[in-house]
Amino acid sequence: MDFFDIKILDILDIFLVAVIMFQLYKLIKGTSAFSIFIGIFSFYVLWIVVKALNMELLSLILGQVIGVGVIALIVVFQQEIRRFLLYIGNRYFSGVNRTLNRSLRSGEDSGYIDEVVTACENMSNTRTGALIVFARRNDLSIVQETGDAINAKVSHRLIETIFFKNTPLHDGAMIIVNQRIETARCVLPTTERIDVPAYLGMRHRAAIGISEQTDAVVVVVSEQTGRISYVESGQIYSNLSTVMLKEKLVKKV
Repeated sequence: MDFFDIKILDILDIFLVAVIMFQLYKLIKGTSAFSIFIGIFSFYVLWIVVKALNMELLSLILGQVIGVGVIALIVVFQQEIRRFLLYIGNRYFSGVNRTLNRSLRSGEDSGYIDEVVTACENMSNTRTGALIVFARRNDLSIVQETGDAINAKVSHRLIETIFFKNTPLHDGAMIIVNQRIETARCVLPTTERIDVPAYLGMRHRAAIGISEQTDAVVVVVSEQTGRISYVESGQIYSNLSTVMLKEKLVKKV
């Protein structure tokens, strides 16, 4: 009868574990880490079966491996663990700060975002490739060190000039911090996901990569198609209109 004695805390316990496992699955889905996770899970199931069959020698060997499994998991999944912690912090604890920041500078947001959207529209029409990163809570100084300092007010003319294909600064990412263009020609980490469509180029992979490792949001203009994409938390939204792009930026930056 004890088996059916389920308390509210038991239900809450199961629910929280399910939520954590689902969030972890979302983070590693489509990456090489997912295959590693399946291999480790299969190994653990094998150990349980071996113990159930009383195969003492093999059970002892596998048990020793399982004993150091936590350390191995931390080493193998260090990037995924970091992304998971960033995801939790950004999703559940950064909303208040972003709301406060937006309220403090609400008078400037419209013009600032309009300049970016206008630049993206013009570059889309001329099929000029662009990669624009909007820093939020996470510090991007390490990434900024790979580029050239600009420290200028955001304007669509400046953005279009920087990404014009004959300028020295066009190859790389522009980083906008606190409504100012801080750096250009920055090198971004690329994603390790294997499910990214082949038609997406290195700009898109870099945009996904930086959005996986930080809470930054990214806008990409494709040089091949002129399509505008928005990237956040590893998710890419392609072929956006300028109206849709503005709506997302107003909510997030």
